[in-house]
Amino acid sequence: MPGLFIDVEVHDSVGDDVELAKKLEEVCPVDIFKATPGGLEIREEQLDECVLCELCLEPAPPGTVRVVKLYDGTALERT
Repeated sequence: MPGLFIDVEVHDSVGDDVELAKKLEEVCPVDIFKATPGGLEIREEQLDECVLCELCLEPAPPGTVRVVKLYDGTALERT
């Protein structure tokens, strides 16, 4: 089930990068990201647990990971 309040958008280049997937899994305090042998999986059941800490934005290249606040339409992203 997708999040009601938060969504995470990830560019395909990030989703296919196994090493970056591991880093995102490591830094997320609420387990939204899961590293798999094929790359990155977003655990949709965890999306609304997001605390807007922005830790997932740091390891990813600018513009490739966005945390969208569905309740007001704004997004956190590194540009």
